[in-house]
Amino acid sequence: MSRQVVRSSKFRHVFGQGLKADQCYDDIRVSRATWDGNFSCVNPEFLAIIVEASGGGAFIVLPLAKCGRVDKATPLVCGHTAVVLDIEWCPHNDHIIASGSEDCNVMIWEIPEGGLTRPLTEPLVTLEGHTKRVGIVSWHPTASNILLSAGGDNVIIIWNVTTGERAIVIDSLHTDTIYSVAWNRDGSRLLTSCKDKKLRVIEPRKQTVELEKEKPHEGTRPVRAIFTADGKIFTTGFGKMTERQVALWDPESMGSPMHLEELDVSSGVLIPFYDPDTGIVYLCGKGDSTIRYFELTDEAPFIHYLSAFSSKESQRGFCWMPKTGLDVKKCEIARFYKLHERKCEPIVMTVPRKSDVFQDDLYPDTAGPEPALDADQWLSGRDAGPILVSLRESAARESGARVRPLLLRKVVDVKRSPSDTQCGETGDVTPLIVKLQNDLERLKATVVEQGDRISQLEGSK
Repeated sequence: MSRQVVRSSKFRHVFGQGLKADQCYDDIRVSRATWDGNFSCVNPEFLAIIVEASGGGAFIVLPLAKCGRVDKATPLVCGHTAVVLDIEWCPHNDHIIASGSEDCNVMIWEIPEGGLTRPLTEPLVTLEGHTKRVGIVSWHPTASNILLSAGGDNVIIIWNVTTGERAIVIDSLHTDTIYSVAWNRDGSRLLTSCKDKKLRVIEPRKQTVELEKEKPHEGTRPVRAIFTADGKIFTTGFGKMTERQVALWDPESMGSPMHLEELDVSSGVLIPFYDPDTGIVYLCGKGDSTIRYFELTDEAPFIHYLSAFSSKESQRGFCWMPKTGLDVKKCEIARFYKLHERKCEPIVMTVPRKSDVFQDDLYPDTAGPEPALDADQWLSGRDAGPILVSLRESAARESGARVRPLLLRKVVDVKRSPSDTQCGETGDVTPLIVKLQNDLERLKATVVEQGDRISQLEGSK
């Protein structure tokens, strides 16, 4: 009777590969801020990267197809008055992005079809409420127009972007700097890690702590925590001797982890990227040159090492593509965008298969761009999981198909994609028309003011 030595898994041979130089994005002055953030985000339309800028904070937005050397004259999104610390694309609209900054503000921006042709300085909405820098912004996974922000004031604010107002303020649960905040799959709970060495599971609408774990890792360095698809908790942290660790926890029994594994000794914080469809978690550390990946299963020891992608240069930041933006024909199950000092390198994770037909076992139905709830429904207490879509038709995905309604500025009802510049029904106008109307009013006021001034000068002669 033969003994099975190697664990069977369809992801055991996943391998990573950096793309060629002509498919990278070169000559980008990546931000040097000391914040432990990703400094970038990507969706099937655009890549956004926080960059060095004088006179305030800025980030660059590039269409994915615009590879190669980035022109120094490329326009920036530059409305913040201090360094930008975090950015995130809206999961329900590929043209909407949120940013948090050291100027204590959160801003919502709309990127036009095809990308920027001139600097973008006027946000759709400015969300003011934090008293210290905003280092985390995160959209609700299933409800439209719900945005979370966390700042150095130890406060979490959940915004109703529809009205531009604070819907929920969680200001009494954290006693120190918040390191990370993560939604669960249906957005009904938050998982936070804090400098006070505690993990907290929070019901955001009731503003109550449902579960608390002190010192999930013994070290003093930051802990990162995320929910898995089945409701368990995955953490990265440090031991007493700065050895980096990963652990999996059962919320029903938080006395000890289901499994804890030591990886190496280093000072870089490990950022987990979790794929709920495959159960694979990827670990990226700032200053590292390696991306490790593990498979989470129900079989002991629950965390199974798969492999690692290594390169020569260390990474300063990273983000990954939503599932709907992957090339399923090439069996691509993940794509990372790794920030170097002056460039961004895409890294593709692939499962080797000989057939080029759609692989159902690699691509179960995944969360799509359609929101399951609107802001008012979620705030009233309703929960809903993501609306799933098949990736079988993703190759035929139309440009802009992910663009969905977003309500902003209280009176502006954005019903169409940014490429549609015509007015529809009464009260249905695009932000472009609103901006042109505002510019026209300002121009009229300036002409009247200059006319009065000229009349005064002529009368004094």
